[in-house]
Amino acid sequence: MEIVSFLIDFILHVDQHLETFVRNYGTWVYALLFLIVFVETGVVVMPFLPGDSLLFVVGALCGIGLMSLPIAMTVLIVAAILGDQCNYSIGRYFGPKVFQWEDSRFFNKKAFDQAHAFYERYGGITIILARFMPFIRTFAPFVAGVAAMGRVKFTSYNVIGALIWVLGICTAGYFLGGLPWVKANLDKIIWAMIFIPGALAIFGAWRAKKQAEREGAAAS
Repeated sequence: MEIVSFLIDFILHVDQHLETFVRNYGTWVYALLFLIVFVETGVVVMPFLPGDSLLFVVGALCGIGLMSLPIAMTVLIVAAILGDQCNYSIGRYFGPKVFQWEDSRFFNKKAFDQAHAFYERYGGITIILARFMPFIRTFAPFVAGVAAMGRVKFTSYNVIGALIWVLGICTAGYFLGGLPWVKANLDKIIWAMIFIPGALAIFGAWRAKKQAEREGAAAS
């Protein structure tokens, strides 16, 4: 329970914890950032680690001179790319072994074909948009691997998504993090960065489900 409490406190007060870490351990913060982002994007069972809020806080700390923006961005981009690539590889390798393909009662050939077709057609934009959605950014590359999305295509959009995600949010934190209103309401901003993208993703999934149900009813 203590570990869970610490993780929750770290996620909701990442600005305080990260600043304290920088002041106490200096450049070791870059190793910490790499570890957090790589694990959050590369390990399927760790979707709850901070992502968007962490990048924003990093940008804000760079803005006040506690960290180097070019170094931080480079470390975060590399971690984000390698994390998604690792997650994709895990899904690509273990997916067939878990389902045992057609020989398993857990495998649905039609569902697999639909998932594969979806990722081949919309996988690029899915991988990019998933970067900005907590939880989904952890599972999207794994599902892309399970669905056998082309590796070259996945890698291309993985790199593009990582660049947009890290550069965009870190830059926003760098220029906006020092504003008095932002500093005074940073806890609320972190909450918003956690829940708003998640809520939009849930709403989008609900709409897609309803549309699929309507199309199924019309077809029957």
